[in-house]
Amino acid sequence: MSEQQDVIAELGDAGLLTGVRWAYLSATARALETYSEADGHDAALLGNLRYTLFRDRLDRVFACERYAVRSGNDDADLDLLYDQLSERDIDAMPLLDAGLVRRADLNGSPGWAHGERRFLLASGDFGSLDRLPWPRKSPTKQRVARQQALELPQPSLFEDLESEELIGLEELATELELDLTTYVVAHSLDPLSGRMELIFGRPRLNNGGGQAWHWRHDILSAPPSDGGRRTDDTPLPTGPNIVPDAPVRLRRPGQKRQDNRASGEG
Repeated sequence: MSEQQDVIAELGDAGLLTGVRWAYLSATARALETYSEADGHDAALLGNLRYTLFRDRLDRVFACERYAVRSGNDDADLDLLYDQLSERDIDAMPLLDAGLVRRADLNGSPGWAHGERRFLLASGDFGSLDRLPWPRKSPTKQRVARQQALELPQPSLFEDLESEELIGLEELATELELDLTTYVVAHSLDPLSGRMELIFGRPRLNNGGGQAWHWRHDILSAPPSDGGRRTDDTPLPTGPNIVPDAPVRLRRPGQKRQDNRASGEG
């Protein structure tokens, strides 16, 4: 089995790819709803908004950072988890174990890890993800793209190298080694048509241009998630609560609805 087959099978069976897909579709839909050229918005603002929302949705679906579950109940604090999400996104959000994925940032670049495999995020122009210019990306992304770029001499050639040269190659390989095998989730969006791309792969440092991946997998080719987190028909918030002193608390599975409970927030 190739590395691609092994990785995609593992992450697909665990539900990680489903979570990434949901997070990106939710983030992109919200970004496009907010984006308005008539209001002076430009491509840079749309890109930053999409990235910020994507990061937030990944933390939500994987129960990381401010959405971490501390009670042992994966369905606890649903009011925080669902805040600002549309009903469509709430219905589609996959139900994943809280410990499935952990935050594993790399040099300040947001990352998420499952076992010994981590992924970072990278954006690109629509239709050009296969030619992402890694040498023009951040040093962290370049380092990730170098993971398979270094090819040491074959054993039969070691005899022709001095010991100092061998030590230098080994030290270089050690410097490039990361604490976790790291992949990249790359994404793009055409704001006019709404078409998008979302791929998971092992980047390849393409000095001089050319193919940007050792291999890649199209996450959007899989069918969408059926959700599974909501278990009743209780109405849930789809936007900010503008009524003071009368917030609606969400029903938890197995609990009775609590009405007229003040939260103390305006």
